This record gives sequence, C-alpha cells and structure tokens, in this order.
Amino acid sequence: MRPVAVVAFAQTRHAGEDAGLSETELLAPIITEIKERTGIDRFGFTCSGSNDYLVGAPFSFVSALDAVGAWPPISESHVEMDAAWALYEAWVKLQHGEIDTALVYGFGKTSQGDYPEIFTQGLDPYYLAPLGVDQVSLAALQARAHLEASGADEDALRAVAVRARAAGRDNPFALHLDEPSDAAEYEVAPLRPHDVAPVTDGAAAIVLAAGDRARELAERPAWIAGIDHRSEPHQPGFRDLTRSPSAALAAEKAGGTAGVEVAELHTQFSHEEPILRDALKLGDDVAVNPSGGPLSANPVMATGLIRIGEAAARIADGTAARALAHATSGPCLQQNLVCVLSGEQQS
Repeated sequence: MRPVAVVAFAQTRHAGEDAGLSETELLAPIITEIKERTGIDRFGFTCSGSNDYLVGAPFSFVSALDAVGAWPPISESHVEMDAAWALYEAWVKLQHGEIDTALVYGFGKTSQGDYPEIFTQGLDPYYLAPLGVDQVSLAALQARAHLEASGADEDALRAVAVRARAAGRDNPFALHLDEPSDAAEYEVAPLRPHDVAPVTDGAAAIVLAAGDRARELAERPAWIAGIDHRSEPHQPGFRDLTRSPSAALAAEKAGGTAGVEVAELHTQFSHEEPILRDALKLGDDVAVNPSGGPLSANPVMATGLIRIGEAAARIADGTAARALAHATSGPCLQQNLVCVLSGEQQS
C-alpha cells in the first residue's frame, strides 16, 4: 500500500449555540488556515462530509465549496456522512497514485434544529422512522442493555462524563461545560444530560499527503498504519446492543490495536466508551479521549474527522508513537471506522 499521512489538522472553536454564521462562514477560516500552514492553494483531491437535513437544503455541500474555491475546476467528492468517511475516500484516491495531496473537511450546526428529531429522518423509512424514535431514546436502550449485562451502574457512566468534561476544559476548541450532576433529570433513562453529547456548531479539516510529499509538508507526519470501516444491520432489534462486532472487525482489519497509547473515540453517549473499549481491546493504560471527545464538543458530521485529527496531533507533537481514531454513524454504533496512526512510516 502507498504510505499516506495526516500532515495538517485544523478545527473551529466550537460553539454551543447559533452564532449567526453560515456553514460556509464556519469553514472559511479553517480552510484558509490549513492552506497557509501547508502552503498549498490547490489540492489533488477534495472530499467533504455533511448532512442536508441539518442545513435544511438539498446539495448543501455545493455552497460550502465557496470556502474552498472551485474555480478553476477541482477534483471533488462528498459523502452524506461524517467526514471520517470522506477521509477514507480520500485515502483510497491517494492509493490510486494519481495525486499526492487531498483536503478533507466536515461541518455541522445542530443549534438550528432539533437534532434527535432530525436524526429520525435518517432511520429505516419503513419500520423505525414512522415510530418517531429519536437518537437519544435508541441510545438509552443500548445504555440500559449495557448496564444490565455488565453489572455497572449509572455512577460508571457519570465517571466517563466527568473525565470527558474535565479534559474538555483544557481544550481551547471544546465547549466548557459544567460538572456533571446525578441530580439532573433524565434525558431518557438511564441517560442524563451529561451522558449525551452537547449541541455543537463547528467544522474541521485535514490534509492527507503521500510518500515524500508528506515528509515535505510535516516535520512528523502521522502515518496511516491501517484504516477500515464495517457496518451492522441498522435495525437495533437484529443486534446484540451490548457489543460492537463491527468496531472489533474494523480494528482487526486496520492492523490491530497493539501498542496504541492514545485512542480518540467517537462516543456521543457515555455508555459507548466501555462498549468500544471492550471491542477495540483497549486496556487501562490507553488514554481515551484526552481532548474531551464528543461529550465535550460534538459538531455533527465533523466529530469523527476530529477524532482522527486529534489522534494525529498526538503523533505530531510526540505525545504518542501509535494512536487510534474511531468514528461511528447510525443508531447504537451501527457503523464504525477505525484508523490506526503511527509516527513511523509503514512499509
């Protein structure tokens, strides 16, 4: 396989309420920043991730291209998913050998609508969507199944939220949220507000480069040692919600998690962390979500991409020699992507 690395990462200072910016205005500063940092004005390939339901307009990614500049014509693609999957598409494009650089970005504003209700529109249109079941209710089913199967209690979930919010307060890009309280009313039992990722507006961008070009653009590139994604049935009743076999298989196909020191997990609910820790075989010695993770900032359609960027940042600054990034999509950890990053170029 052709060696490909993350050579630059930028994200917005995420907001918990609508600041009056359009998606293009959210993106423009970080696209400008990443162009200045790499010295590249035009990339070999551009791929984005977003959701028309969030924006409330069809083909919303087209207007967002104004932040990139689409003239003269560029080679461009888009996924109606978290931008982590756009990064996967860009990685595949780089494997073809026709280009040496790729720009990947994602953006989302959940402040301008009821995201749990919007999420319902993406469910199975025959069985689930007509029920009106929302994202938090589905997650609560999984949380209850996890607690009963593991013997853990709600204090264990709260501990995850406490650690995430504490880490988030040290992250200038995350939301600075209050200390979790077990006195707060349930969102949907057993999930309280601190167990649910907050409403967040934001965007992120990553630059990938191959081979010698990566070494030219970054002093310490974060090489992609392995990347894979897998999916399970989106009907929750067809699955054992206490496990995540698709995450386990994706990690296996990405080369395994041996030697991983840092893991950035796309955990939009506190109970997802222990499920993923088990699936990915992450021991207590692995630092999970040192950035604060999605429980401190969740710009939908960019959150998974940020996990890759945050993991790559740990490689770039020498904090870790091997890191793992995880992204998810769909109800109850239905689809999972695992990207293993290394400070050493893979053969």
